Amino acid sequence: MTQEEIKRKRTESLLREIIPEALATLDDERINGLLVTEVICSRGRSDAKVYLEKSFLTEAEQAEALKQLRKVAGYLQNHIKKSQGWYKSPRLSFTFDDMLEKQTRMEALFKQIATERKKDDDAS
Repeated sequence: MTQEEIKRKRTESLLREIIPEALATLDDERINGLLVTEVICSRGRSDAKVYLEKSFLTEAEQAEALKQLRKVAGYLQNHIKKSQGWYKSPRLSFTFDDMLEKQTRMEALFKQIATERKKDDDAS
């Protein structure tokens, strides 16, 4: 792992901690309780993609939350700069993470395969 990769991973880790704190300071209930699942920074650490948990939100609520997050992105970037003493904060973009749904579907498929194999073994 190169020095640049280490710095990027450290920045991602810090952002995973700071962004939920910054969201909690907001008065908007639609976004202050959102969970950050992952943060991926660009190579130069000038941009960061923030993945959020969507398990309790409908499609309409997700769209509204993303709209609100775009509005408060500047505030969040300022909060990050001030709390870390950075000269510049990464530009934040938000999206909802669907990995949990994919994992759940995969686990269901594996269970189905296992039961079918067991059924075939019992029939033999």
